[in-house]
Amino acid sequence: MADPGPVHLTLLMGPRIPVPVPQPVTDALLSAQVTVTAGQRSGFQLAFDLAKHGLINRTLLPAGFFDPQTRVVLVVTVKGTPAVLMDGVIIRQEVGVSNQPGQSTLTVTGEDLTVLMDLEEHELPHPGTPPSARVAAIIARYAHYGMVPVVVPELFPQVTPPTQRVDTQKGTDLSYVTQLAKDQGYVFYLDPGPVPGVSRAYWGPEVRLGVPQHALNVNMDHLSNVDQLTFSFDGTAREEPVVRVQIPATKIASKLPVPEVSVLRPPLAARPAPALKKKVIADTAKKDAAQALAQALAKAAESADAITGSGQLDVARYGYLLRPRELVGVRGAGITYDGLYYVKSVTHNLQRGAYTQNFTLAREGLIALHPTVVP
Repeated sequence: MADPGPVHLTLLMGPRIPVPVPQPVTDALLSAQVTVTAGQRSGFQLAFDLAKHGLINRTLLPAGFFDPQTRVVLVVTVKGTPAVLMDGVIIRQEVGVSNQPGQSTLTVTGEDLTVLMDLEEHELPHPGTPPSARVAAIIARYAHYGMVPVVVPELFPQVTPPTQRVDTQKGTDLSYVTQLAKDQGYVFYLDPGPVPGVSRAYWGPEVRLGVPQHALNVNMDHLSNVDQLTFSFDGTAREEPVVRVQIPATKIASKLPVPEVSVLRPPLAARPAPALKKKVIADTAKKDAAQALAQALAKAAESADAITGSGQLDVARYGYLLRPRELVGVRGAGITYDGLYYVKSVTHNLQRGAYTQNFTLAREGLIALHPTVVP
Protein backbone atom coordinates (compact mmCIF):
# COMPACT_ATOMS: atom_id res chain seq x y z
CA MET A 1 0.00 0.00 0.00
CA ALA A 2 2.07 2.93 -1.25
CA ASP A 3 1.66 6.04 0.88
CA PRO A 4 3.84 9.16 0.89
CA GLY A 5 2.92 9.78 4.53
CA PRO A 6 4.58 8.38 7.67
CA VAL A 7 2.89 4.94 7.46
CA HIS A 8 3.84 2.31 4.86
CA LEU A 9 2.53 -1.25 4.56
CA THR A 10 4.66 -3.95 2.92
CA LEU A 11 3.00 -7.19 1.78
CA LEU A 12 4.96 -10.40 1.22
CA MET A 13 3.43 -13.68 0.01
CA GLY A 14 4.57 -17.11 -1.13
CA PRO A 15 3.99 -20.88 -0.77
CA ARG A 16 6.53 -21.20 2.08
CA ILE A 17 9.06 -18.37 1.81
CA PRO A 18 7.19 -15.05 1.40
CA VAL A 19 8.54 -12.48 -1.06
CA PRO A 20 7.34 -8.96 -1.96
CA VAL A 21 4.21 -9.12 -4.10
CA PRO A 22 4.10 -7.64 -7.63
CA GLN A 23 3.33 -3.93 -7.83
CA PRO A 24 -0.18 -4.48 -9.33
CA VAL A 25 -1.10 -6.49 -6.20
CA THR A 26 0.12 -3.68 -3.95
CA ASP A 27 -1.84 -1.15 -5.99
CA ALA A 28 -5.00 -3.28 -5.75
CA LEU A 29 -4.85 -3.61 -1.96
CA LEU A 30 -7.83 -1.74 -0.51
CA SER A 31 -7.53 -2.48 3.20
CA ALA A 32 -5.80 -4.68 5.74
CA GLN A 33 -6.95 -5.73 9.19
CA VAL A 34 -4.84 -7.62 11.75
CA THR A 35 -6.15 -8.74 15.14
CA VAL A 36 -3.84 -9.89 17.94
CA THR A 37 -5.45 -11.06 21.20
CA ALA A 38 -3.77 -12.59 24.23
CA GLY A 39 -4.93 -16.18 24.67
CA GLN A 40 -6.23 -16.50 21.12
CA ARG A 41 -4.86 -17.14 17.65
CA SER A 42 -4.03 -13.97 15.70
CA GLY A 43 -5.79 -13.34 12.40
CA PHE A 44 -5.79 -11.07 9.37
CA GLN A 45 -8.00 -10.03 6.47
CA LEU A 46 -6.94 -8.39 3.20
CA ALA A 47 -9.29 -6.83 0.63
CA PHE A 48 -8.21 -6.31 -3.00
CA ASP A 49 -9.79 -4.53 -5.94
CA LEU A 50 -10.72 -7.29 -8.39
CA ALA A 51 -10.61 -5.38 -11.68
CA LYS A 52 -12.07 -7.33 -14.59
CA HIS A 53 -8.91 -7.15 -16.70
CA GLY A 54 -6.43 -6.81 -13.85
CA LEU A 55 -3.48 -9.08 -13.09
CA ILE A 56 -5.19 -10.62 -10.04
CA ASN A 57 -8.37 -11.62 -11.89
CA ARG A 58 -6.75 -12.81 -15.12
CA THR A 59 -3.56 -14.47 -13.88
CA LEU A 60 -2.81 -14.66 -10.14
CA LEU A 61 -6.18 -15.88 -8.84
CA PRO A 62 -6.49 -18.77 -11.36
CA ALA A 63 -2.83 -19.70 -10.78
CA GLY A 64 -3.44 -20.20 -7.02
CA PHE A 65 -1.54 -17.14 -5.78
CA PHE A 66 -4.23 -16.53 -3.11
CA ASP A 67 -5.07 -20.17 -2.34
CA PRO A 68 -5.37 -21.43 1.27
CA GLN A 69 -2.06 -22.18 3.04
CA THR A 70 -0.27 -19.45 1.07
CA ARG A 71 2.00 -17.65 3.53
CA VAL A 72 1.44 -13.94 4.16
CA VAL A 73 3.69 -11.48 5.99
CA LEU A 74 2.59 -7.91 6.76
CA VAL A 75 5.17 -5.30 7.74
CA VAL A 76 4.14 -1.78 8.73
CA THR A 77 6.62 1.08 8.89
CA VAL A 78 5.74 4.04 11.11
CA LYS A 79 8.09 7.03 10.96
CA GLY A 80 10.87 4.89 9.51
CA THR A 81 10.60 2.06 12.06
CA PRO A 82 9.38 -1.29 10.64
CA ALA A 83 7.33 -3.79 12.65
CA VAL A 84 6.04 -7.20 11.58
CA LEU A 85 2.29 -7.24 12.23
CA MET A 86 1.52 -10.73 10.96
CA ASP A 87 3.18 -13.90 9.74
CA GLY A 88 0.46 -16.36 8.83
CA VAL A 89 -1.30 -18.34 6.12
CA ILE A 90 -4.46 -17.83 4.12
CA ILE A 91 -7.30 -20.14 5.13
CA ARG A 92 -10.20 -18.65 3.15
CA GLN A 93 -10.86 -16.52 0.06
CA GLU A 94 -14.05 -14.77 -0.98
CA VAL A 95 -14.82 -13.14 -4.34
CA GLY A 96 -17.54 -10.52 -4.66
CA VAL A 97 -18.47 -9.71 -8.25
CA SER A 98 -20.47 -6.55 -8.94
CA ASN A 99 -22.04 -4.97 -12.02
CA GLN A 100 -20.71 -1.62 -10.84
CA PRO A 101 -17.18 -0.76 -12.05
CA GLY A 102 -14.61 -0.85 -9.26
CA GLN A 103 -16.90 -2.67 -6.82
CA SER A 104 -15.69 -6.26 -7.36
CA THR A 105 -13.39 -7.44 -4.57
CA LEU A 106 -11.24 -10.34 -3.49
CA THR A 107 -11.06 -10.85 0.27
CA VAL A 108 -8.60 -13.29 1.85
CA THR A 109 -8.74 -14.28 5.51
CA GLY A 110 -6.00 -16.03 7.43
CA GLU A 111 -4.49 -16.88 10.78
CA ASP A 112 -1.00 -16.93 12.22
CA LEU A 113 1.34 -19.88 11.73
CA THR A 114 -0.08 -21.78 14.70
CA VAL A 115 -2.83 -22.92 12.33
CA LEU A 116 -0.19 -25.20 10.76
CA MET A 117 0.19 -26.88 14.17
CA ASP A 118 -3.53 -27.69 14.19
CA LEU A 119 -3.81 -29.68 10.96
CA GLU A 120 -2.71 -33.19 11.96
CA GLU A 121 -3.51 -35.27 15.03
CA HIS A 122 -0.84 -37.33 16.79
CA GLU A 123 -0.71 -39.95 19.53
CA LEU A 124 2.82 -39.81 20.94
CA PRO A 125 4.14 -40.90 24.36
CA HIS A 126 6.44 -38.60 26.36
CA PRO A 127 7.94 -40.84 29.10
CA GLY A 128 9.71 -39.05 31.94
CA THR A 129 9.63 -35.69 30.17
CA PRO A 130 8.56 -32.41 31.84
CA PRO A 131 5.98 -30.27 30.01
CA SER A 132 8.50 -27.60 28.98
CA ALA A 133 10.74 -30.18 27.27
CA ARG A 134 7.75 -31.62 25.40
CA VAL A 135 6.79 -28.16 24.17
CA ALA A 136 10.33 -27.37 22.99
CA ALA A 137 10.45 -30.63 21.02
CA ILE A 138 7.10 -29.95 19.35
CA ILE A 139 8.00 -26.39 18.34
CA ALA A 140 11.28 -27.64 16.85
CA ARG A 141 9.27 -29.52 14.21
CA TYR A 142 8.28 -26.17 12.69
CA ALA A 143 11.74 -24.59 12.54
CA HIS A 144 11.54 -24.44 8.73
CA TYR A 145 8.76 -21.86 9.13
CA GLY A 146 11.06 -19.62 11.16
CA MET A 147 9.58 -20.51 14.58
CA VAL A 148 12.14 -19.89 17.32
CA PRO A 149 11.15 -21.54 20.65
CA VAL A 150 11.19 -19.44 23.82
CA VAL A 151 10.16 -21.90 26.54
CA VAL A 152 10.07 -21.06 30.26
CA PRO A 153 10.35 -24.06 32.65
CA GLU A 154 7.26 -24.77 34.72
CA LEU A 155 6.99 -23.13 38.14
CA PHE A 156 6.37 -26.44 39.91
CA PRO A 157 8.72 -29.19 38.58
CA GLN A 158 6.72 -32.09 37.16
CA VAL A 159 8.59 -35.21 36.09
CA THR A 160 6.58 -38.39 36.45
CA PRO A 161 8.61 -41.65 36.49
CA PRO A 162 7.70 -43.88 33.51
CA THR A 163 6.96 -46.70 35.93
CA GLN A 164 4.19 -44.62 37.46
CA ARG A 165 2.63 -42.95 34.40
CA VAL A 166 3.51 -42.12 30.81
CA ASP A 167 2.12 -38.82 29.55
CA THR A 168 0.75 -39.14 26.02
CA GLN A 169 -0.11 -36.51 23.46
CA LYS A 170 -3.52 -37.12 21.89
CA GLY A 171 -4.58 -34.56 19.32
CA THR A 172 -2.89 -31.85 17.31
CA ASP A 173 0.37 -30.21 18.32
CA LEU A 174 -1.40 -26.90 18.94
CA SER A 175 -4.11 -28.34 21.19
CA TYR A 176 -1.54 -30.27 23.22
CA VAL A 177 0.87 -27.34 23.65
CA THR A 178 -2.02 -25.02 24.53
CA GLN A 179 -3.39 -27.46 27.11
CA LEU A 180 0.04 -27.88 28.70
CA ALA A 181 0.30 -24.09 28.96
CA LYS A 182 -3.18 -23.79 30.45
CA ASP A 183 -2.38 -26.42 33.09
CA GLN A 184 0.61 -24.32 34.23
CA GLY A 185 -1.13 -20.94 34.15
CA TYR A 186 1.04 -20.18 31.12
CA VAL A 187 0.27 -18.89 27.64
CA PHE A 188 1.40 -19.98 24.20
CA TYR A 189 1.54 -17.66 21.22
CA LEU A 190 3.59 -16.62 18.20
CA ASP A 191 5.13 -13.17 18.16
CA PRO A 192 6.14 -12.32 14.56
CA GLY A 193 9.48 -10.63 13.91
CA PRO A 194 11.77 -8.91 14.53
CA VAL A 195 12.42 -9.57 10.82
CA PRO A 196 10.02 -10.96 8.20
CA GLY A 197 9.91 -14.76 8.11
CA VAL A 198 10.83 -15.27 11.78
CA SER A 199 8.46 -15.73 14.74
CA ARG A 200 9.09 -16.17 18.44
CA ALA A 201 7.13 -19.18 19.75
CA TYR A 202 6.61 -18.22 23.40
CA TRP A 203 5.46 -20.73 26.05
CA GLY A 204 5.54 -19.36 29.57
CA PRO A 205 3.84 -16.99 32.03
CA GLU A 206 2.09 -13.93 30.68
CA VAL A 207 4.77 -11.23 30.69
CA ARG A 208 3.60 -8.14 32.55
CA LEU A 209 7.00 -6.56 33.05
CA GLY A 210 9.22 -4.22 31.08
CA VAL A 211 9.21 -0.58 30.08
CA PRO A 212 5.63 0.62 29.50
CA GLN A 213 4.64 2.01 26.13
CA HIS A 214 3.83 5.68 25.64
CA ALA A 215 0.77 6.61 27.68
CA LEU A 216 -2.79 6.72 26.42
CA ASN A 217 -4.06 10.19 27.30
CA VAL A 218 -7.75 11.02 27.51
CA ASN A 219 -9.56 14.15 28.71
CA MET A 220 -6.26 16.10 28.73
CA ASP A 221 -7.02 18.82 26.15
CA HIS A 222 -4.21 19.17 23.59
CA LEU A 223 -2.28 16.27 25.19
CA SER A 224 -5.08 13.78 24.51
CA ASN A 225 -4.20 11.08 21.97
CA VAL A 226 -7.32 8.91 22.49
CA ASP A 227 -10.82 10.26 21.90
CA GLN A 228 -12.56 7.98 24.40
CA LEU A 229 -11.75 5.20 26.85
CA THR A 230 -14.37 2.95 28.43
CA PHE A 231 -13.66 0.99 31.62
CA SER A 232 -15.64 -1.72 33.39
CA PHE A 233 -15.31 -3.48 36.74
CA ASP A 234 -16.84 -6.98 36.79
CA GLY A 235 -17.29 -7.98 40.42
CA THR A 236 -17.98 -11.63 39.55
CA ALA A 237 -14.97 -12.07 37.25
CA ARG A 238 -12.42 -13.20 39.83
CA GLU A 239 -12.69 -16.70 41.29
CA GLU A 240 -10.86 -18.31 44.19
CA PRO A 241 -9.90 -21.90 43.21
CA VAL A 242 -10.27 -24.73 45.71
CA VAL A 243 -8.08 -27.77 45.14
CA ARG A 244 -7.87 -31.08 47.03
CA VAL A 245 -5.47 -34.00 46.65
CA GLN A 246 -5.36 -37.44 48.26
CA ILE A 247 -2.53 -38.37 50.60
CA PRO A 248 -1.26 -41.67 49.07
CA ALA A 249 -0.70 -43.48 52.37
CA THR A 250 -4.07 -42.65 53.92
CA LYS A 251 -6.31 -41.84 50.91
CA ILE A 252 -7.52 -38.83 52.89
CA ALA A 253 -8.33 -35.73 50.82
CA SER A 254 -6.37 -32.65 51.83
CA LYS A 255 -7.04 -29.05 50.78
CA LEU A 256 -3.98 -27.29 49.35
CA PRO A 257 -3.26 -23.60 49.87
CA VAL A 258 -3.25 -21.83 46.50
CA PRO A 259 -0.39 -19.36 45.93
CA GLU A 260 -1.16 -15.76 45.04
CA VAL A 261 -1.42 -15.10 41.31
CA SER A 262 1.36 -12.52 41.74
CA VAL A 263 3.75 -15.49 41.69
CA LEU A 264 3.10 -15.63 37.93
CA ARG A 265 2.81 -11.89 37.26
CA PRO A 266 3.41 -8.75 39.33
CA PRO A 267 0.34 -6.71 40.35
CA LEU A 268 -0.58 -3.56 38.44
CA ALA A 269 -3.14 -2.12 40.89
CA ALA A 270 -3.04 -1.07 44.53
CA ARG A 271 -6.53 -2.42 45.32
CA PRO A 272 -7.11 -5.89 43.79
CA ALA A 273 -10.65 -6.95 43.09
CA PRO A 274 -11.94 -9.45 45.68
CA ALA A 275 -12.71 -13.02 44.67
CA LEU A 276 -16.46 -13.27 45.27
CA LYS A 277 -16.78 -16.81 43.92
CA LYS A 278 -15.07 -20.05 44.96
CA LYS A 279 -14.45 -22.65 42.28
CA VAL A 280 -13.66 -26.28 43.11
CA ILE A 281 -11.12 -27.62 40.62
CA ALA A 282 -12.25 -31.03 39.37
CA ASP A 283 -10.10 -34.13 38.83
CA THR A 284 -7.22 -33.13 41.10
CA ALA A 285 -7.61 -35.79 43.80
CA LYS A 286 -5.38 -38.36 42.09
CA LYS A 287 -2.79 -35.87 40.84
CA ASP A 288 0.40 -35.09 42.70
CA ALA A 289 0.65 -31.84 44.65
CA ALA A 290 2.79 -30.05 42.04
CA GLN A 291 0.32 -30.71 39.23
CA ALA A 292 -2.66 -29.75 41.39
CA LEU A 293 -1.02 -26.49 42.52
CA ALA A 294 -0.10 -25.58 38.95
CA GLN A 295 -3.67 -26.18 37.81
CA ALA A 296 -5.10 -24.12 40.67
CA LEU A 297 -2.72 -21.25 39.99
CA ALA A 298 -3.71 -21.39 36.33
CA LYS A 299 -7.39 -21.05 37.24
CA ALA A 300 -6.64 -18.12 39.54
CA ALA A 301 -4.69 -16.32 36.81
CA GLU A 302 -7.40 -17.00 34.26
CA SER A 303 -10.01 -15.01 36.18
CA ALA A 304 -7.78 -12.39 37.83
CA ASP A 305 -8.46 -9.46 35.48
CA ALA A 306 -11.64 -7.89 36.81
CA ILE A 307 -10.91 -4.47 35.26
CA THR A 308 -11.06 -4.02 31.50
CA GLY A 309 -10.83 -1.00 29.25
CA SER A 310 -11.39 -0.39 25.55
CA GLY A 311 -10.86 2.40 23.05
CA GLN A 312 -9.57 3.43 19.65
CA LEU A 313 -6.60 5.54 18.62
CA ASP A 314 -5.28 7.09 15.44
CA VAL A 315 -1.68 6.00 14.91
CA ALA A 316 -0.68 9.32 13.32
CA ARG A 317 -1.99 11.19 16.37
CA TYR A 318 -0.57 8.73 18.90
CA GLY A 319 2.76 8.74 17.09
CA TYR A 320 3.60 5.09 17.80
CA LEU A 321 2.29 1.57 17.36
CA LEU A 322 0.40 0.27 20.38
CA ARG A 323 1.74 -3.25 20.86
CA PRO A 324 -0.34 -6.09 22.33
CA ARG A 325 0.87 -8.28 25.23
CA GLU A 326 2.82 -5.37 26.75
CA LEU A 327 2.19 -2.70 29.39
CA VAL A 328 0.85 0.78 28.72
CA GLY A 329 0.02 3.70 30.98
CA VAL A 330 -3.33 5.53 31.11
CA ARG A 331 -3.64 9.20 32.09
CA GLY A 332 -6.66 11.44 32.47
CA ALA A 333 -9.18 8.75 33.48
CA GLY A 334 -9.15 9.70 37.17
CA ILE A 335 -7.53 8.26 40.28
CA THR A 336 -9.54 5.05 40.14
CA TYR A 337 -8.61 3.99 36.62
CA ASP A 338 -5.32 5.75 35.85
CA GLY A 339 -2.09 3.75 35.90
CA LEU A 340 -0.55 0.76 34.14
CA TYR A 341 -2.53 -1.82 32.16
CA TYR A 342 -1.79 -4.95 30.19
CA VAL A 343 -2.70 -4.58 26.51
CA LYS A 344 -4.97 -7.59 26.01
CA SER A 345 -5.75 -7.14 22.32
CA VAL A 346 -5.10 -4.80 19.40
CA THR A 347 -6.87 -4.68 16.03
CA HIS A 348 -4.97 -2.84 13.30
CA ASN A 349 -7.16 -1.22 10.63
CA LEU A 350 -5.21 0.06 7.62
CA GLN A 351 -6.62 1.88 4.61
CA ARG A 352 -5.11 4.42 2.26
CA GLY A 353 -4.58 7.56 4.31
CA ALA A 354 -5.84 6.05 7.59
CA TYR A 355 -4.42 3.79 10.28
CA THR A 356 -6.40 3.19 13.46
CA GLN A 357 -6.07 0.69 16.30
CA ASN A 358 -8.87 -0.70 18.44
CA PHE A 359 -7.59 -2.03 21.75
CA THR A 360 -8.60 -3.62 25.03
CA LEU A 361 -6.76 -3.27 28.34
CA ALA A 362 -6.85 -5.38 31.51
CA ARG A 363 -5.59 -5.48 35.09
CA GLU A 364 -6.57 -7.07 38.38
CA GLY A 365 -7.80 -4.07 40.38
CA LEU A 366 -8.27 -0.35 40.91
CA ILE A 367 -5.95 2.59 41.64
CA ALA A 368 -2.41 2.81 40.27
CA LEU A 369 0.52 1.40 42.21
CA HIS A 370 2.65 4.37 41.15
CA PRO A 371 1.58 8.05 40.91
CA THR A 372 3.02 8.58 37.40
CA VAL A 373 3.36 6.68 34.11
CA VAL A 374 5.64 7.06 31.10
CA PRO A 375 4.31 10.04 29.05
